[in-house]
This record gives sequence, C-alpha cells and structure tokens, in this order.
Amino acid sequence: MSEQPILEIKKASKSFGAVQALIEVDFEVRPGEVMALVGDNGAGKSTLIKGIAGIYAFDKGEIYFEGKRVHIHGPRDAAALGIEVVYQDLALADNLDVVANMFLGRELVQAPWRLDEAAMERATVETLDSLAVTTIQSARQIVAGLSGGQRQAIAVAKAVMWNSKVVILDEPTAALGVAQTRQVLDLVTRLADTGLAVVIISHNLHDIFEVAHRITVLRLGQNVGTYVTAESDQQEIVHAITAGELQFVPGMAQE
Repeated sequence: MSEQPILEIKKASKSFGAVQALIEVDFEVRPGEVMALVGDNGAGKSTLIKGIAGIYAFDKGEIYFEGKRVHIHGPRDAAALGIEVVYQDLALADNLDVVANMFLGRELVQAPWRLDEAAMERATVETLDSLAVTTIQSARQIVAGLSGGQRQAIAVAKAVMWNSKVVILDEPTAALGVAQTRQVLDLVTRLADTGLAVVIISHNLHDIFEVAHRITVLRLGQNVGTYVTAESDQQEIVHAITAGELQFVPGMAQE
C-alpha cells in the first residue's frame, strides 16, 4: 500500500442555506487501501462523497488527485479521473442482463446502429473473473433474478471496469444476509489487493473492522479523527461518532 494518497480533500466546506453540511473537512485515501468513512446520520458522509463525485460543488476546499490539484465540475470529470461511486440503490436496470448493465450508457458499437455484443460479453466475463466473482452463473442472466450479494457484485464490477483508480461504496452490505455480506466483504478486500483505493461507507462497525485499513469519522460535518484500524477498537470509534471533539461550533459562520 502506497503512503502517498491518490485522492486528497483539503478543508472542504459545503452549506445548504443555513445548514453547514461540511466544515473544513480533510480526507484522503491511498492506493491499495480500504478507507472507511463513518458517522451518524447527518454527519456529512453523503455530502462529502457527492462532492468528490461531482454531484455537488464544494463551497470551499481543494481536491488533489495523484498529487495534482483538480477541479471536479460533474460526474463525468470524476469518472475521467478514475473515481467511481456505487450508491446504495446500485442503479441497475432489473429488466436487462448482466452484460447490458455493465455497459449501460457506454455500449460498444461494432458498426452504425449495431452493438458489439460479443466484445461486451467477453469484457464482462473477464472483469468478473478478475474479481473472482463466482456466484454468477452466466453473464446473460437477467439482473431481476439475482440475489442482493450478486447485484452488489455486478455494481462493483461495473465500477472497476472503466480503468477506475478510486471506488467508493455506499453501504455495500446493507440489507444483505450473512453469506451475501461475506461475499461482498471478500470482494472489497480483493479490490484493494489489486491496488485500487477503496472508500467504504457503512454503519456496520463489525464489517468496517474486518476490511478497513483506516477509519475516518465525521461528526456534525467535521472530521473528528482518522484511526488505524489495527490500533483502535469499536468502542473508540463509537465514542468518536457520538462525542468526538469538534473544532468549530455548529451553526456559527466560519471565516
């Protein structure tokens, strides 16, 4: 794992009217690392991720990618850098098969008005094989017939197919059973093992401590600490989530 962050956020702030969602938040993730982002509801996790993904523009702050300052004006800019986000709803089309979902909006065209189905299927199978996804019997299965764990695997594989360097997973094990959760956590570990930087957002601290190298805690829109998982425990993280020391007084305007 590299010591240099591939993605670094410095002093990011974001307000929605009178609500300060983020206040001078620092955040980073390194290649080959699983960085967990945790916090109570309303802590600012989603706002931070949407700022990185280009859905929101930060009011203040700087974004550095591979050591260079960048400006992300929309999701296309984030994707061009190699940042992919897998949201909790997965954004899969139930009526399409695995191949069609993997290439949705990025279809390969063989000739005018003709899709290169063979090339897309080959790329899909190669990507699933590279991630050791063995629970999906055929790339031509309709997504509506897949389990929650299989659907999560498809969404992750779709994210890493496009030369991704940073993959952000929003609550990837929510509403999954024990076996499906095990599959997803194994997949997260494999992503980091390939050199990808992985950010995982979760309320499940057991899952976090199983796969994350470090944990960043947000509280009331502020970063109240980044912890090395091997040197911390769940009690310390829960204390940071609920009572972590704040630098700024909530509701007070910052200069």
